[in-house]
Amino acid sequence: MAQANPKYAEQLIKTIRRLPNKPGVYQYFNDNGTIIYVGKAKSLKSRVSSYFNNDQQHGAKITYLVRQIAKIEVVVVETEIDALLLENNLIKKYKPRYNVLMKDDKTYPWICIKNEPFPRIFSTRHIIKDGSFYFGPYASGKMMHTMLDLIRQLYHIRTCKLNLSPQNIRAGKFKVCLEYHIGKCKGACIGKETEDEYQKYIEEAKELLKGNINEVKIKLKEQMMLFAGQMEFEKAQSIKEKITLLENYQSKSIVVSTYLKDIDVFSFATTGNEAYVNYLKVVNGAVVQAHSVLIKKKLDEDKADILAHAIIDIRQRLYSNSKEIIVPFPLKISLPEVQFTIPLRGDKKKLLALSERNLKFFQLDLKKKQDLIDPERHSKRILLQMQQDLRMKVAPTHLECFDNSNFQGHYAVASCVVFKNTKASKKDYRHFNIKTVEGANDFASMEEIIYRRYSRLLAEEKALPQLIIIDGGKGQLSAAMNSITKLGLRGKITVIGIAKKLEEIYFPGDNIPLYIDKTSETLKIIQQARDEAHRFGITHYRKKHEKSLIKSQLTDIKGIGDKTAENLLKKFKSVKRLKAANFEAWQAEVGYSKALLLKKYFGQQNTEDK
Repeated sequence: MAQANPKYAEQLIKTIRRLPNKPGVYQYFNDNGTIIYVGKAKSLKSRVSSYFNNDQQHGAKITYLVRQIAKIEVVVVETEIDALLLENNLIKKYKPRYNVLMKDDKTYPWICIKNEPFPRIFSTRHIIKDGSFYFGPYASGKMMHTMLDLIRQLYHIRTCKLNLSPQNIRAGKFKVCLEYHIGKCKGACIGKETEDEYQKYIEEAKELLKGNINEVKIKLKEQMMLFAGQMEFEKAQSIKEKITLLENYQSKSIVVSTYLKDIDVFSFATTGNEAYVNYLKVVNGAVVQAHSVLIKKKLDEDKADILAHAIIDIRQRLYSNSKEIIVPFPLKISLPEVQFTIPLRGDKKKLLALSERNLKFFQLDLKKKQDLIDPERHSKRILLQMQQDLRMKVAPTHLECFDNSNFQGHYAVASCVVFKNTKASKKDYRHFNIKTVEGANDFASMEEIIYRRYSRLLAEEKALPQLIIIDGGKGQLSAAMNSITKLGLRGKITVIGIAKKLEEIYFPGDNIPLYIDKTSETLKIIQQARDEAHRFGITHYRKKHEKSLIKSQLTDIKGIGDKTAENLLKKFKSVKRLKAANFEAWQAEVGYSKALLLKKYFGQQNTEDK
């Protein structure tokens, strides 16, 4: 019990010893009597004991949770599925601090067929047990309204709230409204339609709401042929228009397969402390509902546990009783009379792929919304991930990356690029001409520029970076650390080296490199800074090299020295422009005698060119 709070350790030991080896739900309370965690277990005794087992390695988050536990309570149930359902209900009720939090606590709308004479069909969020029929709930309001619009186009369903009892109709209490005059209602309120005729529309509407579109089409075609056989062509045409409406609706809905019946499909994705789940409801081979949720992770939960929790919660919320559930990976749960399928090919695999595409869109859409609310959120998340990956005490809001370049020991230069909040800060970039190193010595060059950069920042009392990236392996990193140590900055700034071949990350004094996931944002930022330092350094090297070549070309002219060549380049920018200038321009810059030398030199060149 070394991980538990010593104040409560003895009491917790006694509680654990009394726990049964049966399925159930356990609840952890803190010293304020607040539930901080709810969990399920096949065996309460072994599961709860595992939290306090000294031999078992736990992450920092679970260790912190255990230290908060002051009391344990359990509820014993008959089966594991009972435990799962109870756990889900308790989490929704108490919202414990350390349980996964599903960001989806809204109520969903239903389509109601009211228990009344000449029933109305409308949407509602409240279920009243008065004998009315309810279909749903609909996770997508758009899908629900599309179905309502279809029903109202197909059938003359009243929209008024009048009490159309036989007595009221016979008494002539009502007058027809605009809906009657525009042909959307047959005037049941004044006895123009019988309740039996109206009820036929209601029964067909029920079939549509159950997803039995093909059955409704078959009935309508039978009616159409009957009217056509009786020479009632206007009625037959009206039925044909309804069939066309249904076919248009079907073409817009996603029909996966004609032989698939009722299936639930779940896909899963996770990034950092967030998980995402998409749900598709398939009825008679067509997708009739789609829903995605965001889940906040609290204790580095296993993906199978998170998805199991989401499946139970979503099926409860949306009243799903499908006998088959498609999932992307094996789960640790089983549900009575429900088959879990991990498809490898065919229509079921296509369904899973469709769910995954919906989930990816949900993630992107959520990210766009969050970026609009908090533009810095993306940067904050990356910085937090970098802090964790590179084992830093603080997030690297300010990082600097160094690279050096030379050609066979000549024109040695170096570059420093600066990133602030994961974005390149180009106004803070710096070039360095190597001053104290002779020949090609990358290690000594790196030591020089690191010392020059940070001795100046210290002298000017400017902000230091939290992270320094050295383009190179252990040798360059060691050279940089020599200067960092001399300046008294060792341990105050995180310094890493990145080796190009395998993208290995080295830390000072550690021979074993760190390999970061190739797709991680941490590595992408490091690579971006490294590539930017290389580009910036090469640009400076080329300019210096070209300038040196031009300068040497001018100093080849007898009587033109380094100083004169430098002044001419400052004025005319290039030898081509200098050559194109006239004698007066040369004379104004370097005097009459040196202008004559230029005239003689360029005159000879022109003769040679001819």
